[in-house]
Amino acid sequence: MYIRFAKSLLDILFSIVILPFILPIFLAVFLLLLIFNRGRVFFTQIRPGLHGKPFKIFKFRTLYDEKEGTDEERATPIGRVLRKTYLDELPQIFNILLLDMSWIGPRPLLMEYLDIYTPEQHQRHHVKPGITGLAQIKESKNASISEKTLWDVRYVKSVSFSLDAYIAWRTVLKILGR
Repeated sequence: MYIRFAKSLLDILFSIVILPFILPIFLAVFLLLLIFNRGRVFFTQIRPGLHGKPFKIFKFRTLYDEKEGTDEERATPIGRVLRKTYLDELPQIFNILLLDMSWIGPRPLLMEYLDIYTPEQHQRHHVKPGITGLAQIKESKNASISEKTLWDVRYVKSVSFSLDAYIAWRTVLKILGR
């Protein structure tokens, strides 16, 4: 019942409530990227959502397209700050309002991973992907995809309002700790 109805309703209500508070930050980041990224503000990519159904994820652009190397090597100066503060994730509020994502759930990975998941790992797609999740509060950024997927499957098997509240609280503490 919680996953099917209340979770989406809470996602939308929370998004509507906080939208006026994050809008000034959103607009400031938008303007900075408009100036410093030569008009290239958003990054979009197709990711697997609920039941593996593809959707377009929205983020603020933080990487140079032309450069080779790791994401850290390709990050623009402003992109480094946005990534460190997680502000690059702000446009995903539109993914929530479009009902493609949730605030809490497994992070949407790349489409090409769908072909290599084990049946157990595919369970991560039994819920909507989220902006933050159990893997983000339990593991470091250096954790492997397999380790993160284990936490994602644990989340899917025990999703509840209290677990979502715990993940939200720990995410806020992690962000404020930066």
